[in-house]
Amino acid sequence: MSSSNNLVVPQATAALDQMKFEVAQELGIAIPQDGYYGNMATKDAGSIGGSITKRLVQIAEQSLAGHK
Repeated sequence: MSSSNNLVVPQATAALDQMKFEVAQELGIAIPQDGYYGNMATKDAGSIGGSITKRLVQIAEQSLAGHK
């Protein structure tokens, strides 16, 4: 099954994956080593996704404000 989500910048895949692992570690959520997320609790997946979104918004706000 392929994802319907297409990245605007395909090169961002590695950075987003790294962010996913960092956020999961901070939240104490184990990422499946085999890459299959079907057994992950919806709550955990949502927590990771929500935290990633917050980070991306913060990064964008800092960028727009001219801070790096």
